[in-house]
Amino acid sequence: MPPSTENGDGRILFVCGLAADWFLCKHTRTALWPHDMTDTDIHTLFSRLELDSLQAEAPTPLYFQLYSMLKNRILNGAISHGTRMPTEQQLAEAFSVSRITAKRAMDELAQEELVERKRGKGSHVTHQFEPEAVEAPLVGMLEQLASMGRHTRIKVLDLGALIPPGDIRSELGLEKGEKAFRVVRVRSDKGGTPFAYYISWTRGIRHGFTVRNLEKHTRLDLLKKNGITISRVEQTIGATAAEETYAEHIGLKSGQAVLTLLRRSWDADETVKDILYAFYNPKRFQYRMEMSQGSG
Repeated sequence: MPPSTENGDGRILFVCGLAADWFLCKHTRTALWPHDMTDTDIHTLFSRLELDSLQAEAPTPLYFQLYSMLKNRILNGAISHGTRMPTEQQLAEAFSVSRITAKRAMDELAQEELVERKRGKGSHVTHQFEPEAVEAPLVGMLEQLASMGRHTRIKVLDLGALIPPGDIRSELGLEKGEKAFRVVRVRSDKGGTPFAYYISWTRGIRHGFTVRNLEKHTRLDLLKKNGITISRVEQTIGATAAEETYAEHIGLKSGQAVLTLLRRSWDADETVKDILYAFYNPKRFQYRMEMSQGSG
């Protein structure tokens, strides 16, 4: 059976070997302020699509939408411990909201002890992200990644070089403030029915990661054109409740069950080059694993 095909009920069937791993992290709170963040850094943390994503007509208040985005960046380490947060005015201008809205969002962060606010000194992050060691035992053969890309359709929603979350920065071996290339995509079957939502972070991209290229060629091909050859892949499969940010893109409602997949890819030098988060509609996608007993 080929690595990707359609089964009798119309769902995408993906056949591959499986490699499992797990990742643990913890958060601690301290109060050191080693460096400051300027207003220009906002645009290295959030894409233009994200900066324009706050919706006044949404059931969730604007301040809570902004608070949630900032909280996420703090908890995942993208806005690191000790960083001076943007001012209320900078947030208001960047996200096109009122200063009152920005202040309410910052007040919520302070109330949760994620930041500390001092008059005349600004607001500094007091929450520190500390990734623990990653354990990743190999239990199967490498997946044939390119096949699915050639038998389905891709639509790019967002892309650009951004500062990644702390865990991703650590795994990719990036320095603090160093950027990686993030791509947000939706995959559909040949009939145009979407079934997967992807967020990927890649280091070492110099050229070629454009909307046109990503929708026409597989990412593996584009990685090779950047001098990156993937030699090993490991994956974690799970399930969770779909979030509003991607649920509608794959035909789900927020809170419905979604199949998740975390994929890490290494090059021949055993350097992590790419991390992919995938969310699949379980009614439209089926993941099948073939395993055989080893010689030992």
